[in-house]
Amino acid sequence: MPNLDNQTILLAVVAVTALAVLLQAIILLAIFIAVRKAARSLKEEAEDLRSSLMPIIYNTRDLFTRLAPKVEATVTDVAEMTHGLREQSAEVRSTVAHVLVRVNRQANRVDGMLTSILDTIDRASGFVTDAVSRPMRQLSRLLASAKAIVESLRSSESAPREIRTHGDPSSADKDLFV
Repeated sequence: MPNLDNQTILLAVVAVTALAVLLQAIILLAIFIAVRKAARSLKEEAEDLRSSLMPIIYNTRDLFTRLAPKVEATVTDVAEMTHGLREQSAEVRSTVAHVLVRVNRQANRVDGMLTSILDTIDRASGFVTDAVSRPMRQLSRLLASAKAIVESLRSSESAPREIRTHGDPSSADKDLFV
């Protein structure tokens, strides 16, 4: 074995270190090339994605640009319609309340008139009943009296009448007032 002196060992360590640095440089170069390839590939993919998405984004932006005033106008119109409907419903409510008050007032007037008419009819029917029944009762009494007189005349022709001195009424006097 050759003589291992300090210089030889130092030369061997330097050679191994140089080989390690060279190997490290080669590995770093390979990593750099791989990363560069990957970056180039990613860049191409991003460009493809951008070229696909940009027309969609531009079209969407144009669509929003065209539709935004129409949407705002529609929202404004809907808000105005809602406001108008609120005002009209308030007017309708007010009109209906006014009509209901007037209908209630008219119903009360009709009720009062019908009550007055029915009261008048009731008084008139009482008066007519009184006016008709009083003469009818008098006529009925007069007819009963005439009947009693006729019967007493018939019975006096057929049998003499007994005169009683006590206060008992006779059977002929029963029919005198019916």
